[in-house]
Amino acid sequence: LALGGRAEASKVRTGMLKAFVEGRFTLDKAEAASRIVTDAGADIDEDGSVIGLRTVSVDGRSRAHLGGRSVPVGVLADLSEQVIAVHGQNDQLRLLRPAEQRAVIDRFAGESVGEPLTEYREIRAEWLAVITELDERSSRSREMAQQADLLKHGLNEIDAVAPEPGEDVELTEQIKRLAAVDELRASATEAHAAVSGSQDGDPDAPGAPGLVGEAVRRLATAEDPVLRDLAPRLEEASMLLGDVGTELGSYVETLDADPALLEKVLARQADLKRLTRKYAADVDGVLAWADDARRRLESVDTSDEALAELARRRDELGVRLAGLAAEVSAARGKAAAELASAITQELSGLAMGQAELEITVEQRPAEHGDRQALAIDGLAVHAGSEGVDEVEPLLRAHVGAPPRPVHKAASGGELSRVMLAIEVVLAN
Repeated sequence: LALGGRAEASKVRTGMLKAFVEGRFTLDKAEAASRIVTDAGADIDEDGSVIGLRTVSVDGRSRAHLGGRSVPVGVLADLSEQVIAVHGQNDQLRLLRPAEQRAVIDRFAGESVGEPLTEYREIRAEWLAVITELDERSSRSREMAQQADLLKHGLNEIDAVAPEPGEDVELTEQIKRLAAVDELRASATEAHAAVSGSQDGDPDAPGAPGLVGEAVRRLATAEDPVLRDLAPRLEEASMLLGDVGTELGSYVETLDADPALLEKVLARQADLKRLTRKYAADVDGVLAWADDARRRLESVDTSDEALAELARRRDELGVRLAGLAAEVSAARGKAAAELASAITQELSGLAMGQAELEITVEQRPAEHGDRQALAIDGLAVHAGSEGVDEVEPLLRAHVGAPPRPVHKAASGGELSRVMLAIEVVLAN
């Protein structure tokens, strides 16, 4: 049961509703096994293992779980083929498993299978990623649509205000000036009078330049050269005071009270505050939120156009994948015929002259609900990591006998000889 075998109601203890069997698979460095687990959506534990669970109910129905995820029973079978070896009368029964026979054929075929199979795996990984994204967007369409509406509403609100970087800081400074215009005018006017003197020429208020000029004249006529040397420095100070006086005069002229402008700036500040209350601490943060919202909006697009584009991409990749799968199947079929013929020839030298080996290569049908189902020639097949094929060796023990699976058609001794023939052919 743990290896994906057939479930039987007789396995359930009398009086119980279900039977449970659980096993931990250690994957180590088995890449093929790891791919099977991750493709099924299950998680590998930190120690490199994964737990498989199988339940059987009294009515014979069974369920399989891997790594905490519900999976088709076939996934357990695929995994067990990669990591479990069953030893019986013959110690090489693993080679009779379909997955092992498929690997033998792939090695036997060489590049005729290897090249298209490599490309198949690459396309398959992209195909599964698109399927996952499409499923997620479709299943979460309502939630994602609500999220998109909130993002769009926020962006519309921000775009309507159209804030500029650092605008809130600039407005605060402008409001301070407009609100204190009278106080600023008085301070600037008094400073201008002190620097430039009285505008009506009052000799009692000559201003700083007049006083400095008087000092220059006195020093220039002094007999001591030390005092005369100070005069040029005072002249420089007089020129600097003249420049400052001019700038103060210009500042006073532009500093007019403008109640309408103050009201306009206050209204603009209120608009910005509505944004900073909802989206960020300042205008720069609001703009950063808007940039992030636009990026998120691209990833939560659930429009019919976006879903249609994903579906188109899925179908396009599916067509390419089906073509590669068919190419791999054809190469495997050719290699299987050559390999079976070579093994049959070896059997004739092992006292099985009438035996004939066949190796069938058939596409594995997809189970109901298989997310890795691929349409090939109108049939749904399972697109696994190694392709869509199941390989099985069949043996005709004698002329006229129907072909049967090797482990059923051959006795213990005959099976040993079949395995020897396989080993000899592979060795060659």
